[in-house]
Amino acid sequence: MSETVEESQQDRPARGGLLMLAAVALVAVPVLVGFLVMRSGDDASSDAVGTIAETDAAQDVGMGGEMGGEPGDADPVSGDATEGRTSGVVDFEEIQSSAITIEPDPGGGGAVLSVGTSIDVACAVTFGPTRELGAIATDTDMAGGGHRDHHPLMRGLEDGVTYFYVVSGVAADGTLYQSQTFQYTHHAGGSTPSVPPPAPNVADLARVVDASSEYSDAYGAGNAIDGDLSTEWSSAGDGDDAYIVLEFGEDMRFEGVGFRTREMSDGTSITTSFTVTVGGSVYGPFEAGPGLSVGVFEAMGQQIRIDVETSTGGNTGAVEIEVYGQTDM
Repeated sequence: MSETVEESQQDRPARGGLLMLAAVALVAVPVLVGFLVMRSGDDASSDAVGTIAETDAAQDVGMGGEMGGEPGDADPVSGDATEGRTSGVVDFEEIQSSAITIEPDPGGGGAVLSVGTSIDVACAVTFGPTRELGAIATDTDMAGGGHRDHHPLMRGLEDGVTYFYVVSGVAADGTLYQSQTFQYTHHAGGSTPSVPPPAPNVADLARVVDASSEYSDAYGAGNAIDGDLSTEWSSAGDGDDAYIVLEFGEDMRFEGVGFRTREMSDGTSITTSFTVTVGGSVYGPFEAGPGLSVGVFEAMGQQIRIDVETSTGGNTGAVEIEVYGQTDM
């Protein structure tokens, strides 16, 4: 009898522990289920917001940046201002020093996004025809690291298609800055300069034989005639004294020059006028500014020199130089 009583007393703590676990389970399970239900509801709400925003009509970004037009500012997607930005990152507007503008690549199939930042960052734009994006364009730089004047080239764009995009920048301390989701409708033709090109662009037939200076290998003079708006020739602080000389392998009948100035977000490095020299004769000055500026003249020769006549100073140069003409038949 005493042995039975002792065994029951030993079993009592175990039964008490089981009862306590059961009580905890009765409380915890409903709480967990309630949390999951609430979480599911939040996800559904987020999906609903995204769906509603996607049904909104796409708003075109005004195209410009050429002579006779102003670049279009970025157009945010309808909905929550934080939509499309990853949680835990800093709003890109905290470092944005100029409006986001987009200019179609005259070579077709792409567009250059331009934006300035108040601090040095490595910049990229992710984009695509849906909110899932799917493509990325990275920015070139002047010294193998972050900088403040950004021109990533979005390639493979189709005419008339609206694209969603997000601009991001990584600072030296590891901070990630990210914009909200914007949208842009691509128009391959772009804006028309006030003076149309008088003949085909034959700059790809030339080579650079001289330049006033180069900021770095990444910003070499060859970038001025590579047909790529995401690269630039930058001088090393030449200001109004910047120049570049192109040479063709045979006599050319020159009919004009197109000049796309480089520019910094602080207002420097903008060429406001340029001259052209062929065979000792000087033509111009021709007005320049953001976008494509065209100077028309007639001359014959194998070499052509383009000089910055006036500018806002600094690391002047060119995003792209076009030479209009044909071989001398």
